[in-house]
Amino acid sequence: MTGFGVRGSVLDKLRMELWNTHRSWSGVRRTGMAWWRFARHRMAVVGLLVVAVLGAASALAPWVSPYDPDKPQLQLQLGAPSLVHPMGTDDLGRDLLTRIMYGGRISLSIGILAMALAVLLGTAVGALAGYYGGATDNLLMRFTDLMLSIPALFLLIILILLLRSFPVPFLRGGVLAIVLAIALLSWMTVARLVRASFLSLKEQVFVEAAKALGAGHGRIMVRHMLPNAASPIIVAATLRVANSIITESGLSFLGFGVQPPTPTWGNMLRNAQDQMITAPWTAIFPGLFIFVTVIAINYVGDGLRDALDPRHVR
Repeated sequence: MTGFGVRGSVLDKLRMELWNTHRSWSGVRRTGMAWWRFARHRMAVVGLLVVAVLGAASALAPWVSPYDPDKPQLQLQLGAPSLVHPMGTDDLGRDLLTRIMYGGRISLSIGILAMALAVLLGTAVGALAGYYGGATDNLLMRFTDLMLSIPALFLLIILILLLRSFPVPFLRGGVLAIVLAIALLSWMTVARLVRASFLSLKEQVFVEAAKALGAGHGRIMVRHMLPNAASPIIVAATLRVANSIITESGLSFLGFGVQPPTPTWGNMLRNAQDQMITAPWTAIFPGLFIFVTVIAINYVGDGLRDALDPRHVR
């Protein structure tokens, strides 16, 4: 009997090793297929390259540009594009390309941070609503519907003003207040997507098996269900970055975003209002960077949707 017991334990270990190897190879294969489907979407690949170049240029702005983004040079004010200043200068003589690169650091950072917080909050709300259902689902989804019914811009302005009134230095600076405001008002779509995925997943056999084995609710949601709901979350997160950049640009244009002298693409557009006729390049180039970035990110999101959900392959 002892011999049979040892043999059985060895066979069990071999089965587990084979199963783990199979799972790892399956994961590699799925990743390879997803990348192949993404690569077939040419505009998504171009969009990814554009976003990578913009991100690298913004991150390396202090080393790429020889100009100080905040130092006025009044003798160069409103200079037209030239070899020395490829995108011209603004009303204070500052190099526009340099300010656009420094502004990209703020605009892209706000987009990414707001997306991360919104996805985290939306995933938590959607997971709880979809998994538990019943009264929990009704309460969370009615609150989500309430948030969706309130005019977003009006509530954003009020929330930013409230956050800036707190006696906390890093909120008064503007950037973190805008990140929190955008995130708190943009998680609802993610919550609905995650809820729909969890409603479907909780009826699957592997969830019932995990419950039968005594796994806790938190472990089932995080370890078993959330990875299977990752595809719509990733796509929604990508698109959320573009939406956050547009929101920040709109707020800065209205004067409620990041305040000068810190450059962002939105407040550069605001500062260019008075020069749109006499020096149109001061408005064209910041607006062009917003447009190109948002379009590129949207194409990346479209490519990820095709890659992660084969039903959308064209």
